[in-house]
Amino acid sequence: MKSAHPRIDFRANTRSVPPKIAAATQKNAQTALRKRAEVVAAMGEENWQSLRAIAHDMRMHTITHLDRYLALVEEKVKAAGGIVHWARDAEEANRIVLEIARRRNVKKVVKAKSMVSEELEINHALEKEGIRVFETDLGEYIVQMAGQRPSHVTNPALHMTKEDIAELFREKLHVDVQPDPKMLTEIARERLRAEFLAADMGISGGNFLVAETGTLVLVTNEGNGRMCTSLPPVHVAIVGIEKIVPDWESAAVLLKLLARSATGAKITAYNTFITGRWEGGPEEFHLVLLDNGRTRVLADEATRETLFCIRCGACMNICPVFNHVGGHAYGATYPGPIGAILTPQLLGTGVGGALPFASTLCGACSEACPVKIPIPDILLHLRRRVLEGDRIEGPVGPAWMRVAAKTMRFVLGTKTLYLLGARLNRVLQTPLRRGDWIPWMPPPLSRWTMARPFPAFRGDFRKWWRNRAAGDSSLQEKKHER
Repeated sequence: MKSAHPRIDFRANTRSVPPKIAAATQKNAQTALRKRAEVVAAMGEENWQSLRAIAHDMRMHTITHLDRYLALVEEKVKAAGGIVHWARDAEEANRIVLEIARRRNVKKVVKAKSMVSEELEINHALEKEGIRVFETDLGEYIVQMAGQRPSHVTNPALHMTKEDIAELFREKLHVDVQPDPKMLTEIARERLRAEFLAADMGISGGNFLVAETGTLVLVTNEGNGRMCTSLPPVHVAIVGIEKIVPDWESAAVLLKLLARSATGAKITAYNTFITGRWEGGPEEFHLVLLDNGRTRVLADEATRETLFCIRCGACMNICPVFNHVGGHAYGATYPGPIGAILTPQLLGTGVGGALPFASTLCGACSEACPVKIPIPDILLHLRRRVLEGDRIEGPVGPAWMRVAAKTMRFVLGTKTLYLLGARLNRVLQTPLRRGDWIPWMPPPLSRWTMARPFPAFRGDFRKWWRNRAAGDSSLQEKKHER
């Protein structure tokens, strides 16, 4: 697939991650995990796992019958006075929004937090037309002011400390402020209040679309979503086609999982439900249903469950790779484990082919996922696509990597060759080894040592395991004798 996006080189992006960003990312991610663990414990592990299983089955049903539910959403939204648009890709979605803005002579836009709008880069499209755009979620407001992408799907400024934010406010807003979260929030609220009142258009995403009523569900913790969708005369909601849920029971299940997984709360502070036009609200309500590669994901049974994602960010918080390199290192809209499987499918492996390899395959992401997406399985499937190709895309990995992968598969699957290789590694590393580490390796392995040293080969794992087992047996015998 050809794309206007530059190829993402995850390994290159990780070389310049400042230690301060890694520390802030780890601290904030660990806080989110701790809060999540507390509310899950309060619910009870059995109830939590039951809820996950229900959500997984419900998402499977919805995605499998997506055509039927999309048609129902369109029917219900139109019946409620809304206008429905279909966008095949980012270019068409941006064109639809710009046409609405031109017709309404829009000069100023306020936005609720929306990852899909980041995917479209709608802010740049609007600003090229001379339209001012204001992010109103506090985290998005901060990263917009800093000229950055969000580093996390629910906590856009996860990579920043309160000291970083206070310095940013002093530089950009010319205020004398201390690194106090409450004070910083008050300053942002005061600055944004005037923009809400003066805006000509509000843009939002959507956490879910309830098919049986055509209702848009927005989940926020600051109330800014309600301001964006009620005060301006025009509201445009841009929603990925995978966000459909069949009915209100399904929405209730996902809302319980989303709040607990994202912020460690039993329920999000503001849950907003919008069905078409409503009395006292905007003069126009537009729903843009976005494909942008999603039907291609849907077409592959092996990767289809990627579309189950409810954008809670739990997989990022628990991921050891994300915690060490931060969200910006992924070089795309969606970071972390979900980004490693979603980006190569939306943009093509020619762009995001490095991302499926940005994982240790530890499986923590799958365990944390509230809708039980088998992320490691999908990562492996995409690695095979990159190296060998499939019916979706041809191979894009370099020839040497394909040969190396096939060779390693053969060696690791043959006991004699594996044992021989282990012995050879201990010998071949001698001129390169410095203590317990190998600081430099020849190409193509030098791509690893450009960023970090490689641990030295210590010996035969099978021999170590036998000695360990023998030691355990000896210890047990001594305990028994006592």
